[in-house]
Amino acid sequence: MNHPSSVFQVLWVAAVCLASFTITTTTAFGTVARQSPLFSSTSLAAATASGKKKPYKPKWVKKETLADSLGDTSSLGFDKVGLKGTIPVVFKQGNETRTSMAWAGQPIRDVASQAGQYIQYGCGKGECGTCECMMNGKWVRPCIETVPATAEGAGDLVLQIKAVKSKATSSGQFFSIKSFFMGFWNNILGMLGFFRFRKKASENWDERKAYEDLVAQKTLEKKLAKEATQKNGNNGNPAPGMA
Repeated sequence: MNHPSSVFQVLWVAAVCLASFTITTTTAFGTVARQSPLFSSTSLAAATASGKKKPYKPKWVKKETLADSLGDTSSLGFDKVGLKGTIPVVFKQGNETRTSMAWAGQPIRDVASQAGQYIQYGCGKGECGTCECMMNGKWVRPCIETVPATAEGAGDLVLQIKAVKSKATSSGQFFSIKSFFMGFWNNILGMLGFFRFRKKASENWDERKAYEDLVAQKTLEKKLAKEATQKNGNNGNPAPGMA
């Protein structure tokens, strides 16, 4: 069996030979000598000169859209991008205010979306009341409510949205110290739940087994009593056909 170092030396010598190997080609214009394409001096020099990897260039590049060239909501705001209508709508949620334009009969949830106003919905059918808000002094449900035609020329249509208790924000990290310990806590609760379930299941099994044993015992007692009654009856009475 060959030693690993000797095998490595043989491979190194073969690589050096390939690097110094030249290919001679005879053409109509003369003889051309080319170095081995496997280890060319140009590629080796370029690799050593760079000293580091080239930056990654993606194959697919996102083309510029019309919103990117003319401006989008992040740069111009929701009140200046693609909003049309004759009725000014104002959404108020806590200290934040967003303005939009709408047409009569347009769904309020669509107007809120184009204005960038977040509304917490539930059923989406106007039954649960999760999205309920105040519109010009009247409680409405934006999931099914539309912009009233009476708001035409009556000034701003003001909607007071319920304040959201907490907004979840991502820290951008894959995990945190809190999530690490919460994982252990959830595992502990899960194991305790398994032990509790097993204990209850064991108690149910013992109770069911005891009940089945009691049924078997009662059945055996009735069977023995019936056999004893039949035996006593046969001893006191003659057998049929013998009288």
